[in-house]
Amino acid sequence: MKKLLTPGRHNYRIWQIGILIVLFLIWHFVSRDDQLAFFFGEPLGVFQVLWKWFVVDGNIYKHLGITLSETLLAFVIGTIAGMLMGLWMGLSKTASLIFEPYLTALNSMPRVILAPIFAMWFGLGIWSKVALAFTLVFFIVFFNVYQGIREVSPTLLDNARMLGANRKQLLRYVYLPSATSWVFSSLHASVGLAFVGAVVGEYLGSASGVGYLILQAEGSFDVNTVYAGIITLTICALLLDALVGVVERYFQTWKPGSKSDTQQA
Repeated sequence: MKKLLTPGRHNYRIWQIGILIVLFLIWHFVSRDDQLAFFFGEPLGVFQVLWKWFVVDGNIYKHLGITLSETLLAFVIGTIAGMLMGLWMGLSKTASLIFEPYLTALNSMPRVILAPIFAMWFGLGIWSKVALAFTLVFFIVFFNVYQGIREVSPTLLDNARMLGANRKQLLRYVYLPSATSWVFSSLHASVGLAFVGAVVGEYLGSASGVGYLILQAEGSFDVNTVYAGIITLTICALLLDALVGVVERYFQTWKPGSKSDTQQA
């Protein structure tokens, strides 16, 4: 019994579910006060909104599809661009010296102020949201890949060169494997930020998307719908992050301590 109640790898899922249930119970009892319910909503009311969205009306699927499209486009484009730029600047000292200050300056710029600029450039359609989310994804991936390439051991590079490895082989067998952990760390962080960028863009100017639904609910003080939108986005972000984790395990089966190594042991 003591082993069952002690948190560990054998029962961490039970603890996660238990904590979630406790949080919902606290939320339920707190929301019984009308004044607090006005600010924090009611769990039953939120679930009623979710049931109406996904089962009764089905209107959420159109808006969720738009938000997911914006998120995935920004995530894929930002990841590819960030990886290519990080590899180029990590491998080229000249490019690093010239462009690093500019990229650092651009990264320090508040992203929200870019939203109206992108709206003027691309209109209120999907691409202004993709552009805003892209700016969040790109820099995280870029700086992680850039740092991962720079952290490659000089001794490892010297040994590979002694064995006759050319530049292409160094990239494939030394640089990329060494930077893999950095890449996937950035991807886990950028999944959530891609959602943030898409929703903020919808919030500031859009006629569709989950961010638009949240904005409409806020305008009518419908806090339950606001929380329903937040929960929907959170679940989608967790699912995408889990998908990134699956891809990460596939590409890092060689790494000591991976799941496959543990099973073989």
